[in-house]
Amino acid sequence: MKSNIVELKHVDKEYPLGKLIVKALQDINLTINKGEFIAIAGPSGSGKTTLLNLMGCIDLATRGSVEVDHQLTGQLKEKALTELRLHKLGFIFQTFNLVPVLTAFQNVEFPLLLKGGFSGRERRQRVNEMMDLVGLTEQKAHHPNELSGGQRQRVAIARALVSKPSIVLADEPTGNLDSATGLKIIELMKELNKNDHTTFIFSTHDHRVIEYAERVIYLEDGRISKNKN
Repeated sequence: MKSNIVELKHVDKEYPLGKLIVKALQDINLTINKGEFIAIAGPSGSGKTTLLNLMGCIDLATRGSVEVDHQLTGQLKEKALTELRLHKLGFIFQTFNLVPVLTAFQNVEFPLLLKGGFSGRERRQRVNEMMDLVGLTEQKAHHPNELSGGQRQRVAIARALVSKPSIVLADEPTGNLDSATGLKIIELMKELNKNDHTTFIFSTHDHRVIEYAERVIYLEDGRISKNKN
């Protein structure tokens, strides 16, 4: 029997915009079980990235409860939220969020340094394995400004996966990749999902990701319009 790893109950998220209040999410009720491979789909502006940010402890709900790995994020202090992000979550951002002064190798290694507990040899082995898996064997010494958009996306993917997090949150992870590379990355994630029971939650427009997903959650105007297997 699968256990809940993410649960949202009656979640609203609002942002002030001048004198207006923008309702990004409204009355979201959602349970995600450990080991699921889920796609969140919907048009631009439907709330997909906002929903990922709440599940990733990057933002907090205006109302309702968000529980990640059995912890209510709204009740956690900043240090506890940081620990949860560091030890349980892996992120793939649309904007890559790579550190420009670090090489591709160092960017991928960074989460392992933050997490601690790995020898230099263990870190090198993990980073080399992951960079080989995403097809960046030749680009390890390159800085982000020396890489194409697709290569930077693959560095971001390797960085998210290198620490073997329980949950991977991916915002349009194949958006900057060509068809062949995108398919290879999806298959890699599906393999990690199967072998390590890693939970994957994607925000995506990519029909290939949607086809691979066990469940698709459709958002429209900040609300769940469909939740189908």
